[in-house]
Amino acid sequence: MAVDSALPSSRPLFLAEQPVGPDGRPVLRRIFIANRGEIACRVIATCRKLGLTSIAVYVDEDSSSLHVRQADESIRLGGITQAATNPFLDAELLVATAVGCGAHAVHPGYGYLSEDADFARAVRAAGLVFVGPNAAALSTLGNKRAAKAYLSAHAPDVPLIPGFAGDSQHAADLEAAAAAIGYPVMLKAAAGGGGKGMRVVRAAGELGEALERARSEAGRSFGSADCILEKFVEAAKHVELQVVGDGGGVVVCLGERDCSVQRRHQKVVEETPCAWLSEELRTAMAAAAVRVAALIGYEGAGTVEFVVDVAAARFYFLEVNARLQVEHPITEEATGVDLVALQLFVAAGGRLANVAALQPVVTKGHAIECRLCAEDPHRDFLPERGTVRLWNPARAADTRFETAVETGADVSIHFDPLLAKLVVWAPTRARAIAAMTRALAHTACVGRLPQPTPRPRQPPRPHRPPRRRRAGPPAPLRH
Repeated sequence: MAVDSALPSSRPLFLAEQPVGPDGRPVLRRIFIANRGEIACRVIATCRKLGLTSIAVYVDEDSSSLHVRQADESIRLGGITQAATNPFLDAELLVATAVGCGAHAVHPGYGYLSEDADFARAVRAAGLVFVGPNAAALSTLGNKRAAKAYLSAHAPDVPLIPGFAGDSQHAADLEAAAAAIGYPVMLKAAAGGGGKGMRVVRAAGELGEALERARSEAGRSFGSADCILEKFVEAAKHVELQVVGDGGGVVVCLGERDCSVQRRHQKVVEETPCAWLSEELRTAMAAAAVRVAALIGYEGAGTVEFVVDVAAARFYFLEVNARLQVEHPITEEATGVDLVALQLFVAAGGRLANVAALQPVVTKGHAIECRLCAEDPHRDFLPERGTVRLWNPARAADTRFETAVETGADVSIHFDPLLAKLVVWAPTRARAIAAMTRALAHTACVGRLPQPTPRPRQPPRPHRPPRRRRAGPPAPLRH
């Protein structure tokens, strides 16, 4: 279930009017969602508002997810444990299923194959519309190595963080590169994102094990085990700029998001606008983000990410997430624009110059998102599984929540532990923080009850005979 917006009822999210064909009907009427969970629910919600048919897919392990019931149509893909490949990573299966159900477009969500150029190419080869950048853009910007190489050649004015993005994946070459860059370094998956396949390496002796783990995680999550190296900037801020392009050369920036609060390189709290960012840096970063996207003729929603060295007041290009981000709702709240509707508008051939709400983009107030995850705080926040015994989200006018769980839902180890997102909007940052504090205090999500830690058993004491008391003088009589 999702609440449309945390904005006042007098200011609903703007829905881009969908392009229509000669028959007067929307060009894209049947939307196949090649994803699951809360992002599938998010796409379904906008499809419903636009009068489009949503088609969900699921596996046996998430058959109880809300997206299965909320969609107009739901199709079973099989099971993860029985299949040789995770069905959500099986491009051939997904394309065949989309064609078989008569879909007009495929929305990839985030994660899985959302930034896979081969998947986008296969979707379009099958005669369907891929809701996102074309395969060439994904090959260039959706891969961190390719993006850095492209910008070095075509946009040398965009500052890049020092690192190694060569083709070699040999441990010896990566070790030599790390030594040249200087420790600490950040090891990260060349494909995908979301904190998966990322490790901070502080000494040469740690690189081998970190590389093995990063490759394994990246391969499972994105189907590619390739990694790159970057200089790790201590005490840096993580700032990303939301862009949307129409493939015709027009790119619009919809403001920034501060995503610096992270755990294990995965975002936990996001907010917009950045409270500490100077107008000079904000303007420069927005211009750089638009330049990066415009270079490639970007189509759809994307995020240009930067690392900011606050002490030096410098920023460095980090990567492009060529898809919708988990934290996109706070941008929607600040701008009042439905980004999923804008994705579908562009995918159907719409031109951004014709969208009055973007001429120019106006941001108001402050928005914050907190992620709720199925994790065990007593075991260093390791992902948990089990049954949601109680789900009772906050219900307030200034609160928006997005989730695919409900009381009684199963949480599987086969999926990301993200359960829900809580989003608030307020006129000021102080009021937004207060609203989020209230929302968290009034939200309950109960999973498996923690088991008491057993006390270590003490060895039995040796038997000792009781001591005999010495006989003393008789006690005096009391009258």
